[in-house]
Amino acid sequence: MTGVDPGLLDDQQLMKELETIHRTRHDTLLHGSNDALRIHNERMAQLEGEYLRRNPRRPVAPGRTREGARDRQPGGA
Repeated sequence: MTGVDPGLLDDQQLMKELETIHRTRHDTLLHGSNDALRIHNERMAQLEGEYLRRNPRRPVAPGRTREGARDRQPGGA
């Protein structure tokens, strides 16, 4: 594992780690080596998995669901 085990981070540290990894995602995808991208993917999955474990009932915006996405399209469903 790269970095601190996400389960050992407090909520504030976890959010900071998530913000950082999401901020660096685009550059890693475009310019990172295959190894860097693989490690980035693994770490992001660990951090996001821990966030979801801690927040199983997080609020979901209606526009971020399949139904909401269909409603945004011209003509709707």
